[in-house]
Amino acid sequence: MIAASISDYRELARRRLPRMFFEYIDGGSYDEVTLAANVAHMRALKLRQRVMCDVSKISTKATWFGREYPLPVALGPVGFAGAFARRGEVQAARAAKDVRVPFCLSTFGICGAEEVSAVAGDLLWYQLYMLKDRGFMEGLLHRVAALGVDVLMFTVDLPVAGTRYRDIRSGMNNPGAVGLLNRVMQGAVRPHWSYDVALRGQPLLFGNLVGAVKGAKQIDEFMPWIVANMDASVTWKDIAWVRERWKGKIVLKGVLDAEDAELALAQGVDGIVVSNHGGRQLDGVASSISVLPRIAERVDGRTTIFFDGGVRSGMDVLKALALGADGCLLGRAWALALAGAGQRGVAHVLELLRREMHVAMALTGIADVKDANSGIIDAA
Repeated sequence: MIAASISDYRELARRRLPRMFFEYIDGGSYDEVTLAANVAHMRALKLRQRVMCDVSKISTKATWFGREYPLPVALGPVGFAGAFARRGEVQAARAAKDVRVPFCLSTFGICGAEEVSAVAGDLLWYQLYMLKDRGFMEGLLHRVAALGVDVLMFTVDLPVAGTRYRDIRSGMNNPGAVGLLNRVMQGAVRPHWSYDVALRGQPLLFGNLVGAVKGAKQIDEFMPWIVANMDASVTWKDIAWVRERWKGKIVLKGVLDAEDAELALAQGVDGIVVSNHGGRQLDGVASSISVLPRIAERVDGRTTIFFDGGVRSGMDVLKALALGADGCLLGRAWALALAGAGQRGVAHVLELLRREMHVAMALTGIADVKDANSGIIDAA
């Protein structure tokens, strides 16, 4: 199969991955109502086609935190990516570096920050949750800062883990001997993945957490520590704790309400991500794109707004920018491409976005992506 669109990589990933990892990327919480809404509501938005505009020179450049990027997109944090392809976070970071867009490493990435930093350089961003083990968390912040990372993406919509029925059905959550047997059986029907990732992709551990769980030899051994350290007591005052220990930029990921956006600004954050965690946390909440305009109106240019949820094309990126975002984070789009074709797939997705944005901008009559506004959305 030759992938012609981002959606094609979903099928390539399904064919290549053991079932549990495909379902992990593809699924959402409970009945996946919000997951579906993210995509459906984005598709329902219509662009307003205009003609006879000078679009001979098109610019897709975006500026965030004083730095210019060639595309208004970054690769957002995705856990377990090193289980989708051999040293997956490294492959994705290489693709991002080649295009000069940021790569945000998940705390729950397979590859550690040092390994990814060696590839990504100053394009590495880092994602973190508030953990109960503040000593480990403080050490991790210092460790990441020492690598030259400037942007911390602080995820705030996971005080408790959402329930994903697909992960239960696929056996992703099975611990111990049962889980091991399940992985072996699923790997047996995906021999290419087994050889390339399970064998050649070792160590398959959470590279950023190795210091917290000493002696861990497989992913299962990290899970009790992770579950025990999800901090449901976190409030807005805890942002100050992070700020005292992080001198770079702080972007709050997981804002879905205009009032929360205002509270985030009161904490002095440098940016927010309008996000419902890709429909993976609370099912039945609003789609990300449906709340973006009122959050952007409330923020009124006072901070940088990123967006994720339902982005599957360059047209979707343009729609999000038109409704108030300064940039988009890709999640499933790059994870499925990584699973389907490795670094080459991620690079292709970024090139597809660039081409699709060029066409969409030309046919909506805007030459500079900075001019995207609600006027290019058909209100009819």
